[in-house]
Amino acid sequence: MEHRDVKPERMRRIVVRFPEDPVESVAEADALDAAVGIETLLVRGPLFGVAAQDAGEASRWRVVVAVDAGCAQQARDSLQSQLWFRAKDDAQDRAERRALLAAVARLETERVDDLTVLGTRYRVVRAEEYTGMGRDGIEQPRPTDPEPAAPNWDRGAREPKVDDGLVLDPDAPITPTQAAERLALSGLAYAGSRYPQNVRADSERAVRTHPDVLLLPAVFRVVEGDGGPGWKIGSGLHATAHDVRKTMDFGLVWLEPRQHGLIAWNADAKTVDARSVAAAGADPAAAELAEYVRVADRLRAERANQVEFQGTVRRICRARRLVRWGPDGPEGPRPSDVDTHGPEKMHPFLDEDGVVHFDHEDDEDDGDAKDAKDAEGADS
Repeated sequence: MEHRDVKPERMRRIVVRFPEDPVESVAEADALDAAVGIETLLVRGPLFGVAAQDAGEASRWRVVVAVDAGCAQQARDSLQSQLWFRAKDDAQDRAERRALLAAVARLETERVDDLTVLGTRYRVVRAEEYTGMGRDGIEQPRPTDPEPAAPNWDRGAREPKVDDGLVLDPDAPITPTQAAERLALSGLAYAGSRYPQNVRADSERAVRTHPDVLLLPAVFRVVEGDGGPGWKIGSGLHATAHDVRKTMDFGLVWLEPRQHGLIAWNADAKTVDARSVAAAGADPAAAELAEYVRVADRLRAERANQVEFQGTVRRICRARRLVRWGPDGPEGPRPSDVDTHGPEKMHPFLDEDGVVHFDHEDDEDDGDAKDAKDAEGADS
């Protein structure tokens, strides 16, 4: 289907393909089993990122800022930084740098959701985060979700980034379970009195203006429950379940002991944690810290997706994201979406020659003061 043939309120055709290899076939069967066990969907709310469309591309967009920000302005800020550093480090000449800096200037003062820079179109993209809920609660990682063959627990190790290298292509062939999920979620809209009327109206309008949905790769985060009916979010999004386990391990052996006064904040950050203190045994808190270590060691030894500590269940949640899609591409922020802050200048002044001026504003202020003093002297 050509991009020009896609019209508002009309879904694009979905091309279904068979799994390409045995590994994908197993993942397809795993997805089918998971779908059977899901009784309802929990919708957390919107996430935002930035996608770029290069000249000549009809429908494909590259994700250049991961779709994991809590508000659209955070995605705009990330784009501002990306363009600023490109101007500083990668611009080939003054004309290219000038174009990049012009875009940066707009992002410093405006809520820009769509702009073109040097032939590439950038758009702030809105996604809906959701997860499945079954008899056992929120869905956990599936057996076929990516896991490292040899887990690296080094805190400084580089882990896969969310949406790294992701290309959004609504016309790409997909497997049967992916097609079924896309069709099932095409009519997803907010309902119920807990959503304000303008939020419900924007959601219902988006079903018409962006009738297709595109499913992004699964992501993972910590959720916490205390036996009540709900779960609360306990971490940001990660590309793999292993990375979430590392986050949970760090919280149990490093961060929480400091927060609870069991380890001093000024203790050596690299060598002092619950494991080292519990192993030494001399500290009065050693016995209590050993309980932190016991729970954290389960994450390492068992690749556990759930642990319980001090009355709280900590579970790795398998989260999904969908992007609504219309004739002009992915959906952007809605009028009812809320930003936590406004546009702001995030970097020092960069001139057209690529020179950073950290004192540029001070120089301008001094100049303004001098002009005002000269004018005052002229009036007198």
